[in-house]
Amino acid sequence: MKNVTDSFVSLGHWPSAGSFGFNTDILATNLINLSVVLGVLIFFGKGVLSDLLDNRKQRILDTIRNSEKLREGAIEQLEKARARLRKVEIEADQFRTNGYSEIEREKWNLINSTYKTLEQLENYKNETIHFEQQRTINQVRQRVFQQALQGALGTLNSCLTNELHLRTINANLGMFGAIKEITD
Repeated sequence: MKNVTDSFVSLGHWPSAGSFGFNTDILATNLINLSVVLGVLIFFGKGVLSDLLDNRKQRILDTIRNSEKLREGAIEQLEKARARLRKVEIEADQFRTNGYSEIEREKWNLINSTYKTLEQLENYKNETIHFEQQRTINQVRQRVFQQALQGALGTLNSCLTNELHLRTINANLGMFGAIKEITD
C-alpha cells in the first residue's frame, strides 16, 4: 500500500514539460495548416457545392427535356414529311410519264431537308448540353477557388501577429537579397 501512495506522491513532483512556442519546422506546420484548411473547405463547402451541382443538374435536365420536346416536334415534322412523301409518290405514279425526274428530285429534297433539320436539332441539343456542363464546371471552380482564398486569408489573418508578420517579411527580404546576389 505504501508503494501505491509513493507513486501518487511522485506524480505531483514531475518536472515541467516545457512551454508553448513557435514550431520552426516549416514543412510540418504547412502540412498541418493545409490539412486544416482543406478540412474546413470540405466540411463547409460540400453543402454549397452540392446545392450548386443539384441546381445545375436540374437546369441540364430541363434543357434535355426541352431538347426532347424539340426532337418530338421534329419527329412530328418528319411524319408530316413522310405523309407528304407518300402523297408525292402517289402523284408520281399518276404523272410518271410527264415529269418523273422532277417529282423524284422534290422527294429527295424533302427527305434531305427533314434529315438536315433533325441533325441541326440534335446538334443544337448536344451543344446546349455541352455549354451548360462547361458553364457549370467553371462556376463551381470559381466558387471553390473563392472559398479557398477566403478561408486561407481568414486563417492567415487570424494567425499572423505583427511580430510574426515582420519576422516573415524580414526573412523573405533576406532570401530575396541572397537570390539577387547569386544572380548578379
